[in-house]
Amino acid sequence: MEGSAQASPGATAPAAGGRRPRDLRADFFRGIALWFIFIDHIPDNRLGNLTLRNITLCDATEAFVLLAGYAGGIAYGAALEREGWLFAAAQVLRRVGTLYVAHIVLFVMFTAQVGYSAAAMDASIYIDELHLDAFGEQPYRALLEALLLRFQPAFLNILPLYILLLLQFALILPLIRRPRLLLGLSLILYAATRLLGLELPTWTGGGWFFNPGGWQLLFVIGVLIGHRPPDGVPGPLSFPWRRWAGGLALAWLVFAFALLFLAWHRPDLGQLAPRWFTGLLTDVDKTAMHPFRLVSMLALTYLVAHWVPASAAWLRSGAAWPFLAMGQQGLPVFCSGILFSFMGRLALEYDDRVMMQLAVNVAGLASLVAVAWLSGWYKGKERARRASPAIPSGRPA
Repeated sequence: MEGSAQASPGATAPAAGGRRPRDLRADFFRGIALWFIFIDHIPDNRLGNLTLRNITLCDATEAFVLLAGYAGGIAYGAALEREGWLFAAAQVLRRVGTLYVAHIVLFVMFTAQVGYSAAAMDASIYIDELHLDAFGEQPYRALLEALLLRFQPAFLNILPLYILLLLQFALILPLIRRPRLLLGLSLILYAATRLLGLELPTWTGGGWFFNPGGWQLLFVIGVLIGHRPPDGVPGPLSFPWRRWAGGLALAWLVFAFALLFLAWHRPDLGQLAPRWFTGLLTDVDKTAMHPFRLVSMLALTYLVAHWVPASAAWLRSGAAWPFLAMGQQGLPVFCSGILFSFMGRLALEYDDRVMMQLAVNVAGLASLVAVAWLSGWYKGKERARRASPAIPSGRPA
């Protein structure tokens, strides 16, 4: 999210003690990504026509993974420099444990939610569409495979990807001090994954919906953008503003929008375009991070990082606060969003007229913000309690 240290738009002064100030842009756009994930998970949600996936060749998942890497590069990179590899890796593993528990809890709650709804409404289509049929056939085996991350129903495949990316990150942490080597190895794994069809198997057949070998490249790029070595010298992924680079990024996004517009939104006009052009979209897969999706995310990031300064006053406004709050409490907001999105689906299946559409999206956003506020409030209380000295009770020992 930052440009080079020498001429980065919106660059802020170092915080006291040499710590980097918090980049509110990362929090804000992570919050937007989480909101988009909620919207996109509701079939026939008309607001979904305005989310990222309908504008360019990437969606909120790419933004989520890139920003996860960016945050990891800042936090765990700083821990590496201060405390060494062992301590930093232990911090990463602690986060992995938190994500793993959250994923299992979400799996149980989502399965119960969908299963109860399917039984109560006599709608087995929910079970089939969300790939939970295997749970009904072999529930005990399904639970075991879920614990092993090999059973991933629809909407429950992002956290397993994040868990695996962080496990990999714990091992390669020292390589962020050699960023060119790390980026080279990541590119090799990415190319091998796509060219050789490498994948991790799942219990129900096929590979992971989000192939870690492909998605790790975006995560690593985020890590290298976020990390700053102790000497403060920008790394190889610090991109100062260049008009030609901005022009290329903008041209790519226009090309991507034109392709989506002609192939998806107005196929009647797409018939007038050369077949080779609209046919480009056929092979743009999400599973192993097609290069078109990768380039789209990086082009969008480059423009946003330079066009939205970190010091922008609107980032500290009341209008931005809901998305900042969601971005700063990403895990509980994401898990809640999965559950809320299925409730939104049920509501729109009952009535998909304008007022219900409005109610579902407003109530969904309000619920996500409420979860973010409650989580932030509780964490603030916990920090204050740990920081305050113990108060004697006045009782004898």
